[in-house]
Amino acid sequence: MSHEHIASAFDRDLETVQAQIMKMGGMVEKAILDAADCLANRDEEQAEQVRAGDRAIDDLEELINDEAARIIALRAPTAIDLRLILSVMKIAGNLERIGDYAKNMAKRTSVLVQMTPIEEANVSLKRMSRDVQLMLKDALDAYIRRDAELAMDVIHRDRDIDQLYNALFREFITFMMEDPRNITPCMHLHFIAKNTERMGDHVTAIAEQVVYLVTGEIPDEDRKKLDLTSIDASITEED
Repeated sequence: MSHEHIASAFDRDLETVQAQIMKMGGMVEKAILDAADCLANRDEEQAEQVRAGDRAIDDLEELINDEAARIIALRAPTAIDLRLILSVMKIAGNLERIGDYAKNMAKRTSVLVQMTPIEEANVSLKRMSRDVQLMLKDALDAYIRRDAELAMDVIHRDRDIDQLYNALFREFITFMMEDPRNITPCMHLHFIAKNTERMGDHVTAIAEQVVYLVTGEIPDEDRKKLDLTSIDASITEED
């Protein structure tokens, strides 16, 4: 088998797996927006659709990983090509985690619809979710275009998500102090806010993979988190 034939087969395989990544990314973007909408609209039916849709995201990640492993086994990629395949697998993993957080958001919505709404927080959460979705869109665009500059812009924008989360945390404290009846809904809303903030972290990880893919180096900037609360990330749901 000629080198040209092997390279052509690798390129075809790569196009397939990259198309799967973009499909998965589109599904995750939709899950983020739908989860925010069902919270704002108190829509239990839409929340259930988000939760059910996470299965398809999980299945696609598994398919991408299987395809990537097959490419590595059959095509014996060079160092540069191997870096690309490994980046695909890491991006798929981050997309799957973002999908999980969107599902968790929908699960909380099903509980919150039984409680008195806190409209101000819902508006802020929807804005935060939209900002994360736009970050993800740009991170995926940067991946397809091999645009390290756009990827770095996404990384810097994660600070804005942290600041939005900090502002929401302070709002929740205020609402709970004003009326003890707000404590339970605010606790649920805080979990949603923290999950959304973690989505931003996973989008940032995708952008960092793009920079690595283009330059061969992970960004070495000191990207200090701006989460000023004392709540550890471990409170977020994993299932």
